[in-house]
Amino acid sequence: MRKNTCFLALGGLYALVAVILGAFGAHALDTRLEALGTKVVWETAVDYQMWHALAVLILMALRLEGRITSIATGCFCVGIPLFSGSLYWLALDGPRWLGPVTPLGGLLFVMGWLLFTIALIRQRNATPNHRP
Repeated sequence: MRKNTCFLALGGLYALVAVILGAFGAHALDTRLEALGTKVVWETAVDYQMWHALAVLILMALRLEGRITSIATGCFCVGIPLFSGSLYWLALDGPRWLGPVTPLGGLLFVMGWLLFTIALIRQRNATPNHRP
């Protein structure tokens, strides 16, 4: 399977799981998350997972080529489980050692967006009809 097909599948899967976990948190876990005071943490995890799943899908839809695009997409795909995954666990009163994992995922998101922007600018500058 081609790398882009894998990224498309992973982006779609991450979006699907975000919807499921959002509904699960709002319904099945609502009382528990309220009792723990972590409902906002769960919602943040879902939001960031969905936004970055969509970023992966957009990158693939734009058909940008090159190493920078692949690295940006990889940053999003690894950042989602590190950032959102650690927040899900922490929201459910998971082990506190997961706390430092969350910023690593956030850093990958920042790097992914920076590289996404660079890839877009390079693509625009490489287009023959582009006027500065």
